[in-house]
Amino acid sequence: AAAAPAPLDKGCSLRHSLRLPAAATADTGMKRPLGRRYGLWFRLRKLIIWLLGVYIAIPFLVKLCPAIQAKLVFLNFVRVPYFIDLKRPQDQGLNHTCNYYLQPEEDVTIGVWHTVPAALWKNARGKDQLWFEDALGSSHPVILYLHGNAGTRGGDHRVELYKVLSSLGYHVVTFDYRGWGDSIGSPSERGMTYDALHVFDWIKARSGDNPVYIWGHSLGTGVATNLVRRLCERETPPDALILESPFTNIREEARSHPFSIYRYFPGFDWFFLDPITTSGIKFANDENVKYISCSLLILHAEDDPVVPFHLGKKLYNIAATSRSFRDYKVQFVPFHTDLGYRHKYIYRSPELPRILR
Repeated sequence: AAAAPAPLDKGCSLRHSLRLPAAATADTGMKRPLGRRYGLWFRLRKLIIWLLGVYIAIPFLVKLCPAIQAKLVFLNFVRVPYFIDLKRPQDQGLNHTCNYYLQPEEDVTIGVWHTVPAALWKNARGKDQLWFEDALGSSHPVILYLHGNAGTRGGDHRVELYKVLSSLGYHVVTFDYRGWGDSIGSPSERGMTYDALHVFDWIKARSGDNPVYIWGHSLGTGVATNLVRRLCERETPPDALILESPFTNIREEARSHPFSIYRYFPGFDWFFLDPITTSGIKFANDENVKYISCSLLILHAEDDPVVPFHLGKKLYNIAATSRSFRDYKVQFVPFHTDLGYRHKYIYRSPELPRILR
């Protein structure tokens, strides 16, 4: 017969009953951190794969839709500073400035600012557009300023440059290309150049024999050389061309741009540069300068993070050896890195009045 089981010791039973939950709790405590770490790594891995997928997909998207690359070149949808009324330049401290609207083509309207020389500041107060137009015939030179991509004619660094040029005795006429600011129309290189030509002719019809200079900055240098080449071909060149932070052509600028995270991507030219050309965007400063016959001044900061300094220097070397400039002065003025003028602060240079003279 089987022996009857011995009765359990109550103390032993109690110890076992107390020990089991403690062991279970310890085991659960080990599993929780492991599960949490595994879940975090899983989510991080999913995020990395998603970002990698987007990074690889963007070149194909740009190739299939060249209009995307055109938008990135123009950046006309970036309107800074925000919440300013372009009809009221006086809100930006330009009390001697008038806002106009001109119509280069049907269905295209561009907003224009005309800042008179500081010497005419008191006379300009309270005057209407007709007075400002007549003032272009006064004995002061005129600068047609062509701004770069992004922002509007009311950009902070642009306004500061107008003030400097006005204090030096210049009329400053600037405008937003079609598609920028409050100007109506779709942006394109051809359209931007035609807008500049229309404003130049508008100025010449009112300025008499006063000198007219064209100043382009950044992407505006591409518009400026397009314009001046056309003016020289029709034998009505400006009195001088000033290029601030210029590049050679838009392909080299896009390839050299420090913010281009795809520069070393296989097939970069095919994916990114060819769509720019397909969109009709060239801004070929290096070709245009071979057909320009007027004095040329190039300004470039060594620490420019947007348009590399070496592109401005390369453009100067092309222009300096061009036969079209053999009877005109070509000058390159660099600004040392220590000055901190970067891409858009050359107007701060105390040497600017002397350089322009």
